[in-house]
Amino acid sequence: MKKNNHLSPSLPWTTPFIILSILTVHSIKITSAACHVDDGKGLLAFKSGITQDPSGMLSSWKSGTDCCNWAGINCRENNRVTTISLYGQVDKPDSYLTGTISSSLVKVQNLDGIYFVNLRNISGPFPDLLFGLPKLLYVYIENSKLSGPLPVNIGKLKQLGALSLEGNRFTGSIPSSISELTQLTQLVLGKNEFSGHFPAGIKQIRNLSYLSLEQNKLMGTIPDIFKSFTDLRILRLSHNEFSGKIPESILSLAPKLAYLELGHNRLSGQIPSYLGKFKALDTLDLSWNSFTGVVPKTFSNLTKIFNLDLSHNSLNDPFPQMNVKGIESLDLSYNNFHLKEIPKWVTSSPIIYSLKLAKCGIKMNLDTWKPAETYFYDYIDLSENEITGSPVDLLNRTDFLVEFKAAGNKLKFDLGKLRIVKTLKELDISRNLVYGKVPAAITGFNKLNVSYNHLCGQLPKNKFPVSSFVGNDCLCGPPLSPCKL
Repeated sequence: MKKNNHLSPSLPWTTPFIILSILTVHSIKITSAACHVDDGKGLLAFKSGITQDPSGMLSSWKSGTDCCNWAGINCRENNRVTTISLYGQVDKPDSYLTGTISSSLVKVQNLDGIYFVNLRNISGPFPDLLFGLPKLLYVYIENSKLSGPLPVNIGKLKQLGALSLEGNRFTGSIPSSISELTQLTQLVLGKNEFSGHFPAGIKQIRNLSYLSLEQNKLMGTIPDIFKSFTDLRILRLSHNEFSGKIPESILSLAPKLAYLELGHNRLSGQIPSYLGKFKALDTLDLSWNSFTGVVPKTFSNLTKIFNLDLSHNSLNDPFPQMNVKGIESLDLSYNNFHLKEIPKWVTSSPIIYSLKLAKCGIKMNLDTWKPAETYFYDYIDLSENEITGSPVDLLNRTDFLVEFKAAGNKLKFDLGKLRIVKTLKELDISRNLVYGKVPAAITGFNKLNVSYNHLCGQLPKNKFPVSSFVGNDCLCGPPLSPCKL
């Protein structure tokens, strides 16, 4: 009522200025206190649990200011905080947070999304405070140092739509109650230290589009449960200790599955011919297993595949003719193939960046190989074949090459004529017929092996061991014997 009296026209002319001042101050207080008091307290408690923030990620989190304006905070209805999004930048060494997740974060009751990604040094156990956030739908706590077991009652988080704990240090078995998280569309538990078996109860989570258990210590057979999933697009189970055969129910994923990654396990038997029905498949990784027999002819139906890795198995000829428009990454190394030449469907690819055909029975002159595109090549491995000629023309047309391996062939060329791009970090041309001098540009490499060739002259200053240079005609200088004056 006093405010209404102040608006009376009979009051002195100075009154409007007083009113304006009061309203301005009041409006500032409203703005500065716009976020709910509990939200501010909960967030500041989280900040107090952070002991190092070298990049100032939380520098805007200050008491007395509107937490809705803090970095990484999003507010919606009634100015309640609904999401926390804190992302470390992998390419910036100081972009991380060290500390623990304060249990007082539970005060932020309207949270529906927590995104702590690439923070690297957040430690402690699974944050039990998540059980006290009734509106929580999305949890992404990735690439940090959380550890210990997952709570046995994790299934109580029934409302979750996505759970990713990838890249932490969780241990123990995956709790069976995880099958109760039936609203999940993404379950990403890869790159931890989980042990035990594949939790068969996951078949209850029928809405999954993304399932990752890769890079753990899981063992036993992969259960035959995949008929439950009608929308699964990504299945990543690589780098575990799974054994047995690929379960037949995986066939039910054929209409939509884009990524099937089973590499680095102990799987055996023949590659199922039904994999040729996966018309949407972008990536297939069956590497480093014990598969035998031939690659099914049905692979010619995989017209959309961009990344194929069958390396390090015991697969035999013939390799089927592929009908791909372009392959980005191919690895057939270390099987029992006798390809004789680099396949035409590889040569014609306009987008390839990684080609690995080590020990594939290739007998050809590299000078005659004219790929449609070389610009994008990052990785080339043609080791342990019977390839003759020179790679100079090929490599001098690459601009982003990181790694070239061609050990154990019959390549003959002047090493000094090789244009060494700045991106090149690994070169292995050992056991060939290479001649000339070792260029000074090798100093930028991480790995080098030019042993057992016909190189000569003084070595440039380098950090490599004797084994990188041994067996040449007349190389000298550290780490080899001193050059004669």
